[in-house]
This record gives sequence, structure tokens and C-alpha cells, in this order.
Amino acid sequence: MTQSGKQTQEFRAEVRKVLNILTHSLYTNREIFLRELVSNASDALDKLRFRINRGDKPIAPDLPLEIRIDIDKDKKLLTIADTGIGMSAEELAENLGTIAKSGSEEFLAQLDSAAPADGGDAEADKPDAANIVGRFGIGFYSVFMVAEKVEVVSRPAFGDNSAVHVWTSDGLGAYSIETGEEGALQRGTVVRAWLRDDAAEFLEKFRVESAVRNHSAFMPFPILLDGSRVNSEPALWLEPKFSVKKEQYAAFYKTLTYDAKEPLDVLHLSVDAPVQFNALLFIPDSAQDFFGMDRDFWGIDLYARRVLIQRRNKDMIPEYLAFLKGVTDTEDLPLNISRETLQENVLLRKINQVIVKQTLNHLEKLAGNDQEKYLRFWRLHGKIFKLGYHDFPNRERVAALLRFNSSALNDGDALSGLDEYMARAPEGQKTFWYVSAPNREAARLNPHTERFRVKGIEVLYLYEPVDEFVMEGLGKYKEWDFKPVENAPDDALSAFGDKQEQPQGTPLSEEEREQFTLLLERMREILGDRVKEVRISGRLEDSPSVLVSPDGSMTSSMEKLLKVMHKDDTLPVKILEVNQAHPLLRSMLRIFRADPRDAMLELMTQVLFDASLLLDGFIKEPQALASHVNDLLTETASLYAEVRKA
Repeated sequence: MTQSGKQTQEFRAEVRKVLNILTHSLYTNREIFLRELVSNASDALDKLRFRINRGDKPIAPDLPLEIRIDIDKDKKLLTIADTGIGMSAEELAENLGTIAKSGSEEFLAQLDSAAPADGGDAEADKPDAANIVGRFGIGFYSVFMVAEKVEVVSRPAFGDNSAVHVWTSDGLGAYSIETGEEGALQRGTVVRAWLRDDAAEFLEKFRVESAVRNHSAFMPFPILLDGSRVNSEPALWLEPKFSVKKEQYAAFYKTLTYDAKEPLDVLHLSVDAPVQFNALLFIPDSAQDFFGMDRDFWGIDLYARRVLIQRRNKDMIPEYLAFLKGVTDTEDLPLNISRETLQENVLLRKINQVIVKQTLNHLEKLAGNDQEKYLRFWRLHGKIFKLGYHDFPNRERVAALLRFNSSALNDGDALSGLDEYMARAPEGQKTFWYVSAPNREAARLNPHTERFRVKGIEVLYLYEPVDEFVMEGLGKYKEWDFKPVENAPDDALSAFGDKQEQPQGTPLSEEEREQFTLLLERMREILGDRVKEVRISGRLEDSPSVLVSPDGSMTSSMEKLLKVMHKDDTLPVKILEVNQAHPLLRSMLRIFRADPRDAMLELMTQVLFDASLLLDGFIKEPQALASHVNDLLTETASLYAEVRKA
């Protein structure tokens, strides 16, 4: 229908239904419409620049390449204008009148078939398709999520037919195109959206600025909001590494993360194979609690041709690299129809593999060339990095980067790698021995480590709950096994000579050995079903007793952790091993020989068991332990007073 040059047409599709889906169901975040309109504007400017580079002369050649956004609260009008390539009446009908018709794809097809303007090489003159954002054809219609009426005024930048045309629609199934005033527009496209009452938030400057900064901050053209530029930050990841200064990296990192500190390190990647992408990744100089409040606060920002697709995408890095902050931009990202989610993750898996490889390469170089910096990285991020034991293809590389405190080091702050442990080990050792403890002193005093100290065998100290899972998950490193000292068999160290002098005690006579066996039976009777057995230990040197798992399949720390996870507060029933050479056990033997039913013997047995339970971390009733200790001190003090009196 034509009236005064105005033509009204129905959309070429089941538009009422389709537009309803597009504007009400497809997008989950309404501010996406700004991203789409700004992306379309940037697309139009890119097209113009390509044509200019080919030698074509646009109208109004002195106009700057820019995007302008203006707000008119009184009219409830939001305007997005560009000085790009513009559209004719036919192009308006073709690109805006057909659902899922991509103007960008059409443009590329036309350029592919067109001869170079200057007769040059056709292949060399082809535009880079990666810089064309609007490949999906329907992003424009997201404006109807917020607008009750949309007007698109456009004037082509090239050709004889450069008249101004106006496309108008309410998004309900029809649109109109009419000729506009000749002087209304010099070049490009203006989108005017009259917003609905429920979208009034987008008439606030701060709200629009926030949306633009969130999604389009790195567009290659200036974006002006009511005359002020809002995208001054460059897409630093696309710059050549040699041209970027440390101060620029630091400023970009602070803008991206809101961290007041500069990053500890930077990884600037430009990858062409097996997948093309650019990335700018940072290692923060501060730790995050990924096992607590920050458990879900990680991932890399994903961009497609400078347009933000997803914040903190977790598919691009494994969890053990969660400390990485930064952006990744790829030109070949397959998106779904709304660009809010990904159609597939094959490409992201490839990006993930490259980032893992490059990050491990970087950390290996750092560990070799700057140990101080690497140890700072480890203290900040080692806790999450340990989860790399899950990464089977890179397990050995991850293992080489692990750091632990150990019995061979001077203090609790010193750290050692597995290769260093191997270099210090005596000839013939093929096992990494470890013990779990809350701190260095607890590890050093653990009764299970005593024979290792005498033999001069280094023990790794594990302070984090995850550490034992790491050791079990790794299984081996360079053909060396990982084993807990707690489960070491009696003959585990028989091949190694003593490096320290062992405490000497008077050997028991034949009769005393028989009596000691009876003492063990009496102790078993006193403790009842709290222990499975009481026996002589082959692992103790200084301590009087220790608790040992009956089957040796699980350490006490692992058992305790699993009990906490299953909310099981029952005490484990273990074997009590005693050191028959210890003065305490010799005293208990003398008491037993004098009177097997002596109350003091029973009290000492209770305290000995409670102390062993405490060292194992399983004390359930500290009041009972305190009562037993107080009773023992009372008896001891009374006897001591009698001796002093005599």
C-alpha cells in the first residue's frame, strides 16, 4: 500500500509469532538490545572503512567514524546513530523486513563477487570477515523488548541513489518505508526507539553507560553518549605484545578486575592454530577463596570480535587455573541465535587446551628462572592449582610444579618441589613419603615420622585437606610412588641405615618380655572395644604409643575428613601400638608386675590411649581426657610429696 511515498508491508515470515519469541523469550537480559544496536552500528562503520580502503569515495568524506547515543527523557526516546555505510530503501526492506536475513552475510557475498575498484588482487582486497559483528540477522529485533515503536533513518554512503529513507515498525507484524527529508542525514543510520514505560531505566544515562561499558567497551570506533565518550579503553589483547607497556597491562587489569594491586604476572597470547584467538590473562597478586565464598567467582571473559559474549566463562579454563583473570577474543565463535549462549563447545575446548598448555609453559619458565616470584604465585594460588591432579594429560607437568614443606627444610615457610626431593633422597629410594598435619610442629611430632627421622628419610608435610587427594590422585611421578608414613610397613625402611643415633634402653629379660605380653593383654582389657588390639610397635623411637589403622588402607587425616563429610562423629576402632623401650611403658610394666589390678595402671592406660587419640585428631570428649589427666596428676603429685617427705 502506497500513500504519499509511504509503503507498508508485512514481514516475510510468521512474524507475529516469531517477533514475539525474539522480543520476549529469546533474550534473558534486556540490556542486550543496546549491545546489538551498537554492534550493528560498528558493523556499518567497518563496512564503510573496507570500501574506503578499496578506493571507493563516500559522501560526506570528512564525517568522523563514530557511534552516537542520545537520550530524550521527555519524549522517552533513545537514539543510536552511526556514520557508517547506510542502507537504501531496498536494503532496509531486505535487512530489516526479513527475519534472520543477515545484511553482513549479504555484504560479504557481494564483496566476494565484486572486482577490486583499482584492478588489484581480489584475494588481497577481501575484507576480514572476523571484523563483521552482525552475522546473525536478528539482533536488531531485540530492540522491541523495550520499544513500542522503532524508526530507522538511513542514507547510503555510496552510489547515485543516496536518498534518505525511513523504516518504521511497532514490531507487531508490519513495517513501513518512506522517503525522508533530504537534509535529515548526511550519511549512515539512525535508530530511534520510543521506549515503553517498563523500560524507562534505559532513559537514565548511567544505565545506558553501564550497559555499553559492559558489552561494547572495546569497540574499535568511538561511542559517544550525550556527547561524552564511554569506550576510551583499547582492546589491549589485540595489540602486538612488543608494543604494550607494563603500565598499560596494569591499568587494563585494574579496570577489568577492580583490583587495587597490579597483577603478579601477565600472559598475552595470540594463537593461530589449532584455533585462532587472542587472550590477555593475568595472575593476580592476591588470593581468592575458591573453596569458600569465591567458589563460583572465576572464569575468563569471552568476546567475539570485541563484543562481550559472556562474563566469567568457565569452559575456557579448568578449575585448577581458576586464579587466572582476563579476556579471550575469538573470530570463529559459533553462537546461538541470540548470541547469549554458545551453540557448541568444541571451539572452547580447543581454546581451553591451548590456554592450559601456554599457562603451564609460563609457570615452568617462571619456576626455573624466577623462583622467588614462582613461590609467591604458589603461596597465593597453590591451593587451587593442586587440583590439576585431575588433568590426566598434564598430570606430570602439574606434579613438577607442586610445592611442599618437608622435614628436610629449615622452617615452615620453605618449599620444595618433587624433583628437589628426589635429588636429596638416598640411593635406592623410590617413594615420596608424606604426612598430613595442621602445621609443621604437629607434623614433626607425629609418632609415625620418628623412624623416618632416624633413617634420614625426608617426609613431605601436607597442611591442606586437599593434599592427600592430590597424592592419591597422582599415584606416581617419574616412576616414584606416593605413600603416607602412617601406612608404611615395618620393613619399609629396612634397606636404609640409621642416620641418627637411636635412643638406647635396657633390653628386657625373657621373663620381662613374657610379663610385657601380659601387660598388653591387660591394657586391651582396660580399653575394651575402643581398640582392636594392643601390640608392640616397630615404628616408634621417642613416643610411648600410636594408633594404627587395622587394614592400613586409609590415613587418620583422610578418615577424619570423610567422617566430617558424612557427619559421622563415631570414634574409629584402631590398633594401639606401644613402645616397649619407652620409660613410661617400663614404669607401667613394673606397676603391672606388682599388681595387675592397680588403679594407677588403669588410669595410665586411659591417659595413654587418650593422648594417642588426641594426636590422631579424633578426641571426642576432651572433658574425659582432662579428668583422666587431672586424676593422674593428683596421684603423681601425692606420690612425689610422699617421696619428698621421706
